[in-house]
Amino acid sequence: MILPKVRDPRLVTIRRGGSLTNADHHLLALWAASCAEHVLDLFESEQPGDDRPRQAIEHARDWVRGEVPMMVARASGGHAMGAARPLRGAARFAAYAAGQAACVAHVPEHDLGAAAYAIKAVGEAAPPDGRKEAMRRECGWQRDQLPDAIRDLVLEDQRRRNDICWSVFDV
Repeated sequence: MILPKVRDPRLVTIRRGGSLTNADHHLLALWAASCAEHVLDLFESEQPGDDRPRQAIEHARDWVRGEVPMMVARASGGHAMGAARPLRGAARFAAYAAGQAACVAHVPEHDLGAAAYAIKAVGEAAPPDGRKEAMRRECGWQRDQLPDAIRDLVLEDQRRRNDICWSVFDV
């Protein structure tokens, strides 16, 4: 569960009564797609014939460019998560990251889902004695990718939702 019970209006789009602009919504989607793509090889190395997670990441970016409607991006996110379900370990979490990234088009708060699952994927791929450090590096890499326009919002949201995101943002 990565979505809070009480929504932050800064992460709800203006058209739905919040204060998140379309431009910032797009930045969240692009950041989430980058987080998911960064670990996609962990899925593709185990499931080379399954393109659902890659398609989800592409649809997240296509949505930002106005090339696909939100429903297409969201549906591809569901398909990526379907690819994750029968798997275990890093490949599973990487596919979930891709699914969450595509779902940002529907609910902006899925951005942290993409980031958190990517961090979990990296942790699962690392040797047990190096997991925490690998996760810390991945979290740092993700933060380095944050556009200035959404940086403070995302970092504050990470602090706020860290406990429901498996505490991966303070490893």
